[in-house]
Amino acid sequence: QVRVMESGGDSVQTGGSLKLSCSTSGYTVEHHCMAWFRQGSGTGREGVAGMDQTGSKYYSQSAKGRFTISRDNEANVIYLQIDRAQPEDAGVYYCGGSHLYYCYDWNREIPATDITYWGQGTQVTVSS
Repeated sequence: QVRVMESGGDSVQTGGSLKLSCSTSGYTVEHHCMAWFRQGSGTGREGVAGMDQTGSKYYSQSAKGRFTISRDNEANVIYLQIDRAQPEDAGVYYCGGSHLYYCYDWNREIPATDITYWGQGTQVTVSS
């Protein structure tokens, strides 16, 4: 049985930094495409960052330049570093695992429909 577990959500001031973690069991992060999604109040899940098995990284326009996705293969964990946090970064962040090995289309958009396994989410609040 696959489990996906996010952690690290917190309240951060505008301009501050935060690092989210996603660990899995029954699933190897380096062998698949994985992604981070954000869901704001009253909105759907937006893919903000993804990574495929080669280590190629994909970012939404809103995430480019401030978000960094990374992976620790030995620990089987992926991370999302948020720098220079903005109010629009607030929301519940979900980690998702795909059955895909390559996800070149994620250059345009990271669709939630590509994700098979979801975590429960971790809350990020940005205060001024």
